[in-house]
Amino acid sequence: MDTPNPQSAPSAQPLAGVRIADLSRVLAGPYATMLLADMGAEVIKVEHPGRGDDTRSWGPPWAGGEAAYYLSVNRGKRSLAVDLKDEEGLAAVQDLCARADVVIQNFRPGVIERLGLDYATIAARNPGVVYCSITGFGPEHEPEGRPGFDLIVQAESGLMAATGEPDGPPSKVGVAMTDVLTGLNAAVAILGALLRARTTGAGEHISVSLINAALSSLVNLTQQALVTGADPPRYGNAHSTIVPYQAFPTADADIVIAAGNDALYRKLCAVLNRPDLADDPRYATNPDRVAHRAELVGEISATLRVRPSEEWVKLLLAAGVPVGKVRGVLDAIRSAEAAGDDAVLGVEHPVAGPMEQIRAGFRLESAPGTAATDGPALPPPLLGQHSAEVLRELGLPEERVEAMIERGAAYQHTSTATDTDTDTDTGKDVPR
Repeated sequence: MDTPNPQSAPSAQPLAGVRIADLSRVLAGPYATMLLADMGAEVIKVEHPGRGDDTRSWGPPWAGGEAAYYLSVNRGKRSLAVDLKDEEGLAAVQDLCARADVVIQNFRPGVIERLGLDYATIAARNPGVVYCSITGFGPEHEPEGRPGFDLIVQAESGLMAATGEPDGPPSKVGVAMTDVLTGLNAAVAILGALLRARTTGAGEHISVSLINAALSSLVNLTQQALVTGADPPRYGNAHSTIVPYQAFPTADADIVIAAGNDALYRKLCAVLNRPDLADDPRYATNPDRVAHRAELVGEISATLRVRPSEEWVKLLLAAGVPVGKVRGVLDAIRSAEAAGDDAVLGVEHPVAGPMEQIRAGFRLESAPGTAATDGPALPPPLLGQHSAEVLRELGLPEERVEAMIERGAAYQHTSTATDTDTDTDTGKDVPR
């Protein structure tokens, strides 16, 4: 945008000065833009003035009336809540896109063109724009415009067929993994296109789909299927081509052991005090162990059951054998923090108050959203929290901004933490 964000300051963050018009909603697009915001980009999240992003209502659980789902992928953004059916509201968003370095959207095919927010229209005003379209099944997929939800794509991509116990039904991954993978692919592609734009001045239209992100994520399984001409079988918590590489029961909890080569296997046998397993020719090499998987796993499981998990983890780590305890989500977060991984960052939310959030999976010393620096990350915005200031930055005079808010074409959130007495479990009295 031509007018800088008054909240911004000169910064060494990697994406400082990059402005993103985020027209996406739910998970894949918002996750991508949150990662970019973590690296210093200015992200303006465009939302419906009445309901906002779909995930704002995806609770419980709630924190100060805000859905935990929404909070998980919208850190570091500003919220502009405008009605795209209003002529002036639509014009404001068109202007926003014309002044942005990046536009990202996941509207249904056809809708974005009717709004005049498609790549061709925006690029005519903004030739250097990096424009990212996210869809379920891609622009060439038949039937055209097929809806793509994570659950559907997990099924259609083979991810579900590859997940689950060998003698059980296919199973989805515990989170919307294809959305997360799509968000990561979108962020990577945007960064590449931004680099090209900075060196050539040329913009680009990026297409990212859940189905292609999911298929590419299956890596060795897709290659195995192409090489053999057959579907890879399910192995549950085991590995298809490495043994032992799976979850094992102990006296009190499951642990995972990853003996990925022959040397690690022999170290494992030493810790287990099972020299017979190390010397047995049936288990001498990894191909041998794969061929005799059932017998070996049975022997290892029987030995591990005699001691509790913490003892085995300590012994195996000391011997250099990769091992981990199967943990619940909260236990995993606290364990990572206790081990010094700095997995959590703190933000001060205007309604929910002090809040912990999970950092991005990468660390940059120059980016407060990814590493511990002296710059705090912005919390996920309230619906319409920044509508008036963004509209003013776009050049609208104060009387027009006020008129838009008055007639409902825009929504400006004015409540504070004292405006609601929301129970964090029930989500009652959520300000909207």
